[in-house]
Amino acid sequence: MIKKIIGFYREGFAGMKLGKTLWLVVIVKLVVIFVVLKLLFFPDIINRRAGGDKAGYVSTQILERVEK
Repeated sequence: MIKKIIGFYREGFAGMKLGKTLWLVVIVKLVVIFVVLKLLFFPDIINRRAGGDKAGYVSTQILERVEK
C-alpha cells in the first residue's frame, strides 16, 4: 500500500510542468521568510547575555521574574 501511495505521488509530480515551478517558488519563499524572521525578530539573546552559562542565566531570569 505504501508503494502505491509513493508511486501515485511520483507519477503526479513527474507529470507537472507549472506545478513544479510553483512548488519551488513556495519552498524558496518559506525558507526566505523563516530565515528573515529568525534573524530579525528572534535574536539569540541568551547566547549574547549568558556568557557561557546558559542554564544559570535562565534560572536567574526566571527567579527574578517570580519574585516581582
